[in-house]
Formats: sequence, structure tokens, C-alpha cells
Amino acid sequence: MAELHAYELEIFEQTSDYSELRLSTGSGRPQARGVDKAAIEGLVGAVERDYSLNAVAQNVFGAPQLRELGAKLATFLDGDERWLTPVLGNPPGTTLRITTAGRLRHLPWELLAVDDSYLAVSGHAPLLSVRAVGTNTALKDIKPANRPLRVLFMATSPEGVEPVLNFEAEEASILAATTRTGTELVVEESGTLEGLRFLARDYGDGYFDVLHLSGHATINTEGQPVFLVENEFGGLAYATADQIAQAMAGHWPRLVFVSGCLTGNAPDAGVFPSMSESLVRAGAPTVLGWALPVGDVSATEFAAELYRSLADGQPIDRAVVEARQHLYAHKRGNWHLLRVYADRSPLAPMVTPLNTKGRTRIQLRHADQEFLDPRTQQSRVAARSAFVGRRRIIQRCLHNLKQPLGSDGAAQALVLSGMGGLGKSSLAARLLERMPTHRRVVWYGRVDLAKFRELTDRDIFDTLEQQIEATKLLDNDQAPLLARLRRLLDIDGPLGQTPCLFVFDDFEDGNLDKRDGAYVLSAEMAEILPALLTAIRDTGSPSRVIITSRYRFPVPAETTVAFESLETLTKNEQDKKLANLSNLRPGSPLDPDIRRRAIDAAAGNPRLLDWLDLIVADTSLDVDGLIRAVEQEADRFRRETILAQNLLRSQDPELQRMLARVNVVELPVPAETVRSVHDHPDAARHTDRAVQLGLIEAGTDPETREPRYYVSNVLRPLVRPLLTDDEYTQACAAAARSLYELWVTGSATPGSPS
Repeated sequence: MAELHAYELEIFEQTSDYSELRLSTGSGRPQARGVDKAAIEGLVGAVERDYSLNAVAQNVFGAPQLRELGAKLATFLDGDERWLTPVLGNPPGTTLRITTAGRLRHLPWELLAVDDSYLAVSGHAPLLSVRAVGTNTALKDIKPANRPLRVLFMATSPEGVEPVLNFEAEEASILAATTRTGTELVVEESGTLEGLRFLARDYGDGYFDVLHLSGHATINTEGQPVFLVENEFGGLAYATADQIAQAMAGHWPRLVFVSGCLTGNAPDAGVFPSMSESLVRAGAPTVLGWALPVGDVSATEFAAELYRSLADGQPIDRAVVEARQHLYAHKRGNWHLLRVYADRSPLAPMVTPLNTKGRTRIQLRHADQEFLDPRTQQSRVAARSAFVGRRRIIQRCLHNLKQPLGSDGAAQALVLSGMGGLGKSSLAARLLERMPTHRRVVWYGRVDLAKFRELTDRDIFDTLEQQIEATKLLDNDQAPLLARLRRLLDIDGPLGQTPCLFVFDDFEDGNLDKRDGAYVLSAEMAEILPALLTAIRDTGSPSRVIITSRYRFPVPAETTVAFESLETLTKNEQDKKLANLSNLRPGSPLDPDIRRRAIDAAAGNPRLLDWLDLIVADTSLDVDGLIRAVEQEADRFRRETILAQNLLRSQDPELQRMLARVNVVELPVPAETVRSVHDHPDAARHTDRAVQLGLIEAGTDPETREPRYYVSNVLRPLVRPLLTDDEYTQACAAAARSLYELWVTGSATPGSPS
């Protein structure tokens, strides 16, 4: 579709009591007329009264106050000279760049209305109001890139900030909206300015078309707009526009979308510039922001429609118009809150349409397609669009995987451990998505030397010559495996310039042997894994190993392995998960009692939630039969898939009783509380063994960075009978005392001995 017609409107304050309006249509001298201070003050007063206090605050669609306000704005611009007349009814529409200062720039020009119709959402000739900033043109002769759209996406979710935004849904909606044309969506996962700085620098100037920042924003005590980002521990930090600009260090893409409440709001009724305006002044050509608080759903829908149009090859102005029209058509009360700030750069297309000759394609396939069941060839993990939660774990894992060897936190391998169904494989796939610069090799189940050598059949080599050399290396049984792998990963070897992620999925299935109640590497894996990790260490290779395993195992000598245990989904994570399920989601037609019992039966286990979501949809059962089926299937799931009962029964009786005692608390607790409820000289050994076997979840407290432990309710039917009623009551009392001291009075120190 053609670009919108371009008009410019300048409101020039000539004296404190008199301003001049100038309209430029691109041909001839601008038209001009005077406006006195009283008219301006009356308009500003109407906005302050009607726009922020009435219908907007209540998020009411079609509120008459807004339409009346839009008519007042139009009358102000139109004047006796009828300036808006040539703008109206002129397909495909108009971009009106408004140059003005302070309070006038702050006015909601998006509400302009004539004859009870909003111009911004007109079907045949929409009007896009752009707040022009400065006189500079960062970009001039712009040609669209002949490739898919590239978006740098960073969501921020600091600990303790409510509400927790569903940024996963926003990412998924963008991917879904651009499936036809394709979009390279690179995610900065840390939510920190430092992470943004490194990623923008690593990809270089001009790589990304869009920077999308998603999170909360506010106005600080000094009246300055700030974006809520994360510090290195996931805590709250505040970022000003200047700090964001410093992080970008001049690597601005064509478009920046600061999707947070008040990012397009000029504080103190326009006396101070909005964050969006400040970013344009710092060098960003075009910035989008929200003027007032916007709902999570509306922000997500707008982003999806915006990127759908941009990925189709539409100009920026047309894409914004279409996204706003979508919100209006779906009766979203937030449709008018989006603000556009820009310098004088053209709002032209960023990429070419899909079928443009020679248009490049995205080569990397989604990581979930690397995790295929060998029998059905169906993916065994959550798709990128369905993954939720695990934010802090992902941040820690990426830190382990990306750090240069020898630096703090770096490891040659990362082991994702925990009970079955918690999403270890899905998390591994997520990590692959978050490291798109690395090639992928995924093995499922048992791996022997013959299976390991199949990595040379994978599409991970840059040239055929490298693949041939790698094949010769690994097939040469005369040389030790370590020597062959060193050559493979050496700087001038076949994979010396190609970082890889080697993934061993479901590692416990054939690669571990049980010995003395614990697990050790099988004979074949005891040759493969140490050689691979040592070769990575000796060559300084950026390649890394990821292992998903229900059980922990001893680390190979002189290697560094990071262990990360998965916990049951938190309430926020479970809520996001449930929103993606057809039958267990809130508001589904399913019987509320069945829904509640099914969710309780899943006990925060994502795989079990998926399974039960299918079971409860079985209409062949009556209500009572359906409830029983849910409970019976949950019991079967516990026995056969999550936990073999003989594993529990083979442990020390006191270890079993420890699990029963810790299970009285239905949330993760510090190590101090574990020792309080399990007052036993071997408490530490019992805890370590239970973690190693996946009988207890071991996580990390996001605030204290101390370990915490949780016995899932999935185990309750197995461990509850191990305690008498009196013992159960005593465990509850001990846990309550410990947690009160730790979390309320602060008289105990987490991790200290009892």
C-alpha cells in the first residue's frame, strides 16, 4: 500500500500571549494564522479535565467525552480557514507532523474528530499524528532491506513489581502475527541495560530494524520518566531515557517501541519531555510510547498488528495506523493512547514484501523441532509460542553458557535437573532459541560412540570440506577421543569458528548407571562426556554442553559443570500456563469443580497440566466419572512418569521421612527450615541425596540467592502416610517457627546451622 501523504503543522509561540499556526502541504509557502493565548489555555484545560480523569481512566470505549474532546481539537486546527479540509478524504491517508512545544505537544491529537468520526481510525483516509522532534534527519534516502524483519526484543520483569506482565504472550503474538513473512526475533533475556548494551554492540550498527522494550514505566520523584528494568540479580532498577541511549551507544534501529505505561507521557502536562521524545532527541529516528496506563492485552494486540504490517513491507506510518485501527475495531478503550515521536527521517518501509525477487530467508528453524520423538517425529517440548516462566533460571543458565571460560560463573556444561514433567527439555529448547549464534546438535536418550559420531551428519558446518574433515577425525579410532575432539574444536579445526550447543536430552535414559543408591555415568558416556568437556576447556571453544537429567551425577574430573534444578511452576507462571490451555484456562466452559480438581492434581507440573487439559475434555464421561478419571490419571502419572515408587522406597527411611516433613509446607523453603523440620544429624546428606535423585526440587531464591527446597504435592500420596498425625503437626509447627524467624522477625539467617 502507498505511503501516507505528508503534511506539517507548526505551532510557533511568537510571544507569551500570541502563537502562530503554520500548515505546510509540501507545495508553496506554508499557510499561517494567529491564535491567542486564551484559545490555547481553553484547549489545554479541556484536555486536563476530560482526558486523564474521565473515560480514559475508566478505559471506556466510545466515551462521549473523548469524541467531544476530539471535535474541540479539530476545531482548533481547522479554524475559520478550514485547514483540515484538504487533509480529509484523501486516500490513502495523511501523516501530520506536529511541531510544537510543551503543553501543546502533550495534547491527544490522536482523538481528532470531525462529524462524530475519529480521523485516526478512518477506513479510507486515516490521519496519523506524529510529534516532530527537532530539525535533524537521521536517515534520508532509505531503501527497504530485501529480507525478513529483524526485531530486538527485551522484556523487563523485576522481582516484586506487580502486576507481572505476560511478556511471553507478547513475544508469541509477534511471532504468530509474522509467521507468513517471517521475523528474526532476537531476545535479550536479562532485562538489564548492560545486557541491552552488549547485544546491540555484538550485532552491530544497522542489524536490527526495531528495538522493542516491554515492561512497566513511571514518573520518578523528580518528575522524570523512567523505565523499570532489572539489575544483575533480577531486582528493580530505574532507567532514564539518557541511560537507555547510553546502552544503545548510537546503534539505533529505524524504530524503537517503548511499550510501557506513560512512556509517551510528558510529565506535568507537557512541561517536561516524555521518555519517547527524549529518546528521539538522543538519536532514535522514530519512537512509539503509551501516553497513559495501557492494558496488557491491548499492548500485546497492538504489537502483533504493528509487526505484522512492518514484516509485510508496509511503511512505518501505515503500520501504526493499521495497528490502531485493529484496537478500535475490537473496541479496545486504549486505541488512542499510542504516541508517535519522530525526527525528520522518512517513515518508509523497513523490509520488502514477501515475494520480492531475491529476498533472503530465515535459515534457522525453531528449536522445538530439534527435540523430536524418534518414533513419532513429533516435538516433545513446548513450542516457542507456548513457553512460559522460568525467567530467573533462564537468566542464570544463559550467564553460565555465554561467559568466556575462566570467568565467574562460566561452565563447559549446564545440567538441567529435576523431576519428570517440570519442563527440562522445554527449557533446553528455550536456551537454544536464546543463543541463535550457536549451531545445534541434540541427542535423545542413550548415546554411544557410534551415535555421538552422527554429529558430523548434522547441518552445523560452514563448508563441505569442514564436514569431511570432521568425519575423518571422528572415524579415526586409532587416536584417543579427546585428541580428536580437541582437533575438532581447535581454532583452525572444522568447528573452530562455529560455536555449537551439544544437547544430551533425557540423559538418565541409558547414560547413567545406578550404583550404591546414586547415579554415575555409564561406561560409554564416561568416555564421551569427559572428553567433550575437556576439549572445550583446552581449546577455549565457545561451544557448550546442555544436559537434561532427572538425576544428578558426579562431575567429570577437572571440568566445570553448572547444575540448575527446576522447581514447580510458581503461581504467576501457572497462571500464564493455564491461559494457554483450552479447557483449564480461566473462563472456559469446563465445570469449575472439575477445573479446580484437575489443576490441584497437576500440582504445578507443566507436563501434567497439558495432559490433564486433554483428559478433562473427554465428553464421553459423566461428571463424576470425569473427576475420577482426572484423579486416577494423575495417580498413574505420578507412578509411571514422574516417580518410580521403588526409587523412593529404596532410600533411607529417614530420608523418606524428611520428604514427608518438608512436604507440609506448600512452597519452597530455605535450607534452615529443612533442618528445622528434619532435626537429624544426616539432614544435609539426606537433602543432597534427595536432590541428586530428583525427589526434592532445589532452586534459588531470587532475592537472597540462597538455595531453597520444595517437595511437590505430586509426591504427597506417597510420603504423607510416612508420618503419624502427631508427627505431621510437629513438622507444621517447626516449619512455622522457622519461617517466622526467617521471613518476619529476621532473627535467623538463611543457610546458617540450626
